[in-house]
Amino acid sequence: MRSILVMNPKGGCGKSTIATNLAGYYAERKKNVVLVDYDPQASTMDWLAARPEDRPKIHGIAAWKDAVRVPRDAEVSIVDSPAGLHDPQMLSEFLRRAQSVIIPLLPSPMDMRAASRFLSELMALRRVVNQEVRIATVANRMRDHTLAALSLSEYLDTLRLPDGHKLPCLAVMRASQNYVHAAERGLSIFEFARSATLQDREQWAPLLRWLNSSRSQP
Repeated sequence: MRSILVMNPKGGCGKSTIATNLAGYYAERKKNVVLVDYDPQASTMDWLAARPEDRPKIHGIAAWKDAVRVPRDAEVSIVDSPAGLHDPQMLSEFLRRAQSVIIPLLPSPMDMRAASRFLSELMALRRVVNQEVRIATVANRMRDHTLAALSLSEYLDTLRLPDGHKLPCLAVMRASQNYVHAAERGLSIFEFARSATLQDREQWAPLLRWLNSSRSQP
């Protein structure tokens, strides 16, 4: 089973947006998708509750209150991790269950400082990160030609994995109303007309290529 973890302990960074749009993307491609929500805010479960009956089914698990029992026929598992995840043992457990980890980052000083602390905690788990999981970042809610966007780009250039390789930033995603409309309706941007979401789809393309390649798996 393909397992993808969306992780950042700071709330409001767009984890649920990434997770739900990935779920919709794979469901549209006729994969049996499980969406596992560890965040008590239940953003992904609320998204599933709003999902139209005529759209491809996605199995949801409210992991903050229920046991995680993934169906045997599941092909893709997408995990929306909880906020405030800093404990090394818990962090290691989440990483061990995943093949690929996506870390959304926001272009603000507070978010970059929080991300720097979290990435230090993550990289301290050298064996897990180097051998058992593949990690990439996503620059989220970016606005072109702003100082905040420039600062985030410069910050991302400094990030390194424990083995010395650059931590990849695979996508730069704009602050788009398409994500708001998709969230309201329980859909992903990949379930809207291509012409209306072309720019957003193009921004997702590098991330999806990575996830669909062997480079994103141990």
